Amino acid sequence: MNRGFLATIVILFSLCAIEAKAQTPSFKLFSPLKYYPSVTKDIMNQDSASQSLEDRILLDMYLKHPEMVENPEDVKVKDKSIVSEPDTPPTLSLTDTTNTSPLPVALPLDHPSAPLEPFYVTKPHFWTFMGDYYLQFMQNHVSDNWYQRGSQSYSMLGAATLQYNYDNARKLKFNNKLEMRLGFQTTSADTVNKFKASEDLVRYTGKFDLQAHKQWYYALQVLAYTQFTKGLKDNDEKVYSDFMSPFTLNVSLGMDYFVETKNKRLKGTIHLAPLAFNFKYVDRKALAKANGITTDHHTVEDFGSQTTIELEWKPIDDLSWKTRFYAYTTYHKLLIEWENTISLRFNKYLSTNLFLYPRFDDSVAPIEPGHTLIQFQEFFSLGFSYSM
Repeated sequence: MNRGFLATIVILFSLCAIEAKAQTPSFKLFSPLKYYPSVTKDIMNQDSASQSLEDRILLDMYLKHPEMVENPEDVKVKDKSIVSEPDTPPTLSLTDTTNTSPLPVALPLDHPSAPLEPFYVTKPHFWTFMGDYYLQFMQNHVSDNWYQRGSQSYSMLGAATLQYNYDNARKLKFNNKLEMRLGFQTTSADTVNKFKASEDLVRYTGKFDLQAHKQWYYALQVLAYTQFTKGLKDNDEKVYSDFMSPFTLNVSLGMDYFVETKNKRLKGTIHLAPLAFNFKYVDRKALAKANGITTDHHTVEDFGSQTTIELEWKPIDDLSWKTRFYAYTTYHKLLIEWENTISLRFNKYLSTNLFLYPRFDDSVAPIEPGHTLIQFQEFFSLGFSYSM
């Protein structure tokens, strides 16, 4: 016997002597040390203040000296009612370290008999990345003696939409979207410009949203856009637009409503901003007047209100309609843009797109006298596409 065990025996008889003043000690304390399921059952079902001294002593022995506990299955006792009580669960040896079933006694984690089950904590992913890409071509050829005349042409259009969004699934959202479109065309009828841009856009939209109530969020939106290269016309050397000519920055403060309906086939946001700041810059001073800027100036600033609606509807899996409605007004001038893209996907890598884009802007004069302020762009393309 080691000194720790002798000390435990001394404490045991001392406690029993104290208990004896109030009640007669049980046979469990003086018989060979065995495991009694009722001890741990009572400990789990009772408050610590109401636990009997006898149960606390036995539990202390189970935890500190499990090697001294005899297995009831190996000990034959004439009076079985002393060892186990009726309706008790099957007993388990505390010294059986090969058994992986849960122990009936709550042992410390560093105890050799305590069961250790691995568990993993997965780090939450609040950031998500999405991307849509397509590259499409169109070619037209007519002979020189074609009876309807005409000219041959080649065109190419590439587009990419990248999104990197944060959502902590509570009250905070931070969405970032970068849209890039660039298309070139060449025609035999244009003898001045070998290539010219048919579609040209680079646009960033950033939104910081804080939930107000259900689908409504307080929102701060930043919108910035320009183009990649020069804007030209057939058989004309004049530059009508260029990179950073113009460049527009719009910062608005308002409310966002997140749309999600039709079994999640219709999704998007509606941004309503009663307060918006608009900044426009042109690097080429020659283009200042055409963009509503005073001659010999590069910039113009104003305040107004802004609305942006961006929705995507998928009536079926391979057919989608994306629409973007943008309106900004200073209550003296108005800009409206309505972009619509209808996409039909044949498979993972092949799709066709129809793009319709009406626009109204009364802050600038028409490019040519007699033209209305309503502008319109349309193209139809077929080619490669990829989404992730």
